[in-house]
Amino acid sequence: MGATVPELDQRVITGLLTTRLAHTKGRRLVLVHGKYVVGGPQEFTVPVGEGERRKVRVVHTTSVLGITDAWQAHLGTEGSDLLVVTTDVSGDRISLDLVGEMVRSQIIAVDEADIVKQLFGAADLDPRMRRDPWLWLPSALITAEPDGGWRQRGAVLTLDAAMRALVGVRLGLEGVFEGEASVDVDALLAWSRTPGSPQRFAALPEAEQQGIADWLAQNAGEAAPVLLRLALSGRGTEATALGVLASVMNGDAASADAAVALGSVFGMGSRPPELRAYARAVEGTLTRWIGEATGRGAQSEEARQRVLDVVRQADQLATESHLSAALADNPFLPSGFQARLRRLAEALAGEPQAAQTAWEHVQEHHLATVLYAKRIELARMAVRLKHWLDAPEPVVSSVDQAVHAHVADWGWVDRALAQLWVGDADAEPILVHAYRTVHDAARRRRATLDEAFAAELGPWAQHASTAQPGGTLLIEDVLEKIAVKLAAKQPPLVLVLDGMSSAVAAQLGEELTGAGRWSELSADGRRAAAVAVIPSVTAVSRATLLCGRPVSDGQSVEKEGFVDFWKQHRRAAALFHKSEIAGPVGQLLDQRLVEAIASDAVVGVVLNTIDDILDHGQQSSLADWSVNRVKYLTELLNSARGQGRPVVLVSDHGHVLDRTRSDAGPVTAEGVESARWRTGTAAGEGEIALAGPRVLENGGRVIAPWSEEIRYTPRKAGYHGGAALAEMTVPVLVLTPSIDLAPDGWAELPRESVQPPWWEAQVAPAPLKTQTTTKPARKAPPAKPKARPQEGELFADDAVETSPTRPAPIEPPTPVTLGRQVVDTKLYEHQGKFVRRVPDRKVVAAVIDALDASGGTLSLAAVAGAAVASGGRTNTRPEGFVTVLTRLLNIEGYEVISLIDSRTRVRLNRDTLREQFELPRENA
Repeated sequence: MGATVPELDQRVITGLLTTRLAHTKGRRLVLVHGKYVVGGPQEFTVPVGEGERRKVRVVHTTSVLGITDAWQAHLGTEGSDLLVVTTDVSGDRISLDLVGEMVRSQIIAVDEADIVKQLFGAADLDPRMRRDPWLWLPSALITAEPDGGWRQRGAVLTLDAAMRALVGVRLGLEGVFEGEASVDVDALLAWSRTPGSPQRFAALPEAEQQGIADWLAQNAGEAAPVLLRLALSGRGTEATALGVLASVMNGDAASADAAVALGSVFGMGSRPPELRAYARAVEGTLTRWIGEATGRGAQSEEARQRVLDVVRQADQLATESHLSAALADNPFLPSGFQARLRRLAEALAGEPQAAQTAWEHVQEHHLATVLYAKRIELARMAVRLKHWLDAPEPVVSSVDQAVHAHVADWGWVDRALAQLWVGDADAEPILVHAYRTVHDAARRRRATLDEAFAAELGPWAQHASTAQPGGTLLIEDVLEKIAVKLAAKQPPLVLVLDGMSSAVAAQLGEELTGAGRWSELSADGRRAAAVAVIPSVTAVSRATLLCGRPVSDGQSVEKEGFVDFWKQHRRAAALFHKSEIAGPVGQLLDQRLVEAIASDAVVGVVLNTIDDILDHGQQSSLADWSVNRVKYLTELLNSARGQGRPVVLVSDHGHVLDRTRSDAGPVTAEGVESARWRTGTAAGEGEIALAGPRVLENGGRVIAPWSEEIRYTPRKAGYHGGAALAEMTVPVLVLTPSIDLAPDGWAELPRESVQPPWWEAQVAPAPLKTQTTTKPARKAPPAKPKARPQEGELFADDAVETSPTRPAPIEPPTPVTLGRQVVDTKLYEHQGKFVRRVPDRKVVAAVIDALDASGGTLSLAAVAGAAVASGGRTNTRPEGFVTVLTRLLNIEGYEVISLIDSRTRVRLNRDTLREQFELPRENA
């Protein structure tokens, strides 16, 4: 007997016979050194050629007598074919009679390498598979052979090909290796989360487990062995979550206590370098999963749920392992997000820059966009208001100044206030208090502006008219001064969003121009703002807008008045109200409306979504607006764009939201006509008496509240009719699908000039250490030779005492900006040799500096504006100009300048710029 008897199963016998049956010479007895596995099938068939199979019977015996009996019994069995006897009997004990019946006349020793070659259709094996540490591999390949057999691998089966095949089957990763791809930690982490997969790995022989772990460590990185050890310990389904915990070994959170706590989780077999590598690998995988989760569709939703499951599990494990404190700043854990919000709450009590820094830290949390987008935006609104409150106290100097300031600045405050009022349902008490404090402070400041506006509105309303508007755009003049000018090139689509406030207009305009499909136009470099008639209600204000003159007869006169106005300008026109917009089944818009937009007529459409929600919606539904929330707005804009029409997006009046206490009721007053205006003899606190040609109700005299706290009727989501800035201001957005439709003298309005400066405030950068150049003082011109005194002259020139010639003043050092540093380099000069029509250096420098000053991003319009302001060509196509910049600045493919956000904004990578042009770092 041999010292070691190999255990053989059906796969080994099949492989052995497949390689040996060609040499049977008609013999039917096969003796094999080994022991057939207990419970293995006694009879089966094996392939011997193209479609041919032979019947096999297998028995095991430990004696010569047993071999003889088995053979005799086999001969006596009808239809028998091959008999395979596994045994540990030595060959010299076999009788000559049996030897004569045996295939090859000897006991066959199993050569697993030969079997593997046959299974893979290879002529040879990688020699490493015949020595340590890979001696286990041939047996594993034989055992793991899939039902359909191994895929043929070529003349030589390499170690890598063999391991890819084995790992693919053992770990269920066949799909990962398709197309010769390599395995990575992403695939292994996904495998660890597949039910049953870790258990199957744990059931493998120890030598095979170790061999697979070693190979994966070489091919998938140091993280693989840690993951597999977790699988072996029964924690495979927690592997990804535990990787988040392992990050405690990296960065400032690392400590001896944390390391001890982590060691109890991972066991003593994991070394710190392995855990750090594992943490980095898991973070990389989670980052990729989060990227997948940011899209739409079933796959993104599946990725989102996968991320959520992992981070919640990680938070629970951190609590159980007493690692929560050490992981408080972790960028993946939900608890880490809450911790950052707590720090923001503390920072909101201090300086704006501290709050800005804290918010940016919140935003940097990896779950911010995929799980907490609304909470991030709400926090940003609080910080924005903090910046606004830090700015100098605004003032009201006139009605015109106030409505323009409201469109350009204070309406954005209202937008932020509306969202803070709704609040964060998941916020902790400390954050709720911080938001409330900022909100109340901003509301108090806004209330003072409304009171100051009312003080200006009263005297102005007594005399203002189309003939004497007091420098203000009146609502009845919007068509004349804006729509008529647009119609000179292309008839516009006039969209009246009933009740749209400056806050709503700010959000809609931001979305429409941000997508790159629409540009905003302006005649004076700012968004237009008109003043509603009094009271600021639909019945008088919308009719006045659409008729082009003060009218108080409501909707009944709007159609005729709109057509008559445009008839005076020799234009056909059509106006559509709410009931005339919807099309039949299968058609979004009414056919008459579609045909009107396709015609040469000026078209007006009234959209009532905002006003309807004020009456019937929840207050929270008015805090956040998007284009698709305004019914039919998207379809109408698409139709106008398709016909090449500009669009005037205008309201008839604004609105205020109900932010009174839940127990507050209507204010009792005489002559109540509506929620926000009344008749009567005397104005009370928070009210103003208004009279004059701007007042179209009650014979030209009403009382209206300027305070948002006052309402005369039962509670609704919001109200209009009063004298607050948010009600009286009429925002006017002029949108065009092409800048070519701009009237003469008009220009595109950059996004940056529409937003108030505090809206996109950033942490102030560290002072930039710039080079300075000192121009040498100009030398005094040489003194002219003095003429000799002529005979008869009383005095010669030099006889008169004069003050000495003063040298030219020394000019102060001029700071060399980032843009100037770049264009002054030899490398920039060299790049210019490969670009046709290189812009002037000062133009390129100015654009770089504008991008630098804005934090690295600007809209295309703002980039073009910076170029023009520095002397560039006014007819430069912004995208074409940016293309030239990329050729000048993007060296060797590194993105210094790029177009982002659907090619509507330009981004400057300042670090890459400095690196490519070999400039000193900012803090150098």
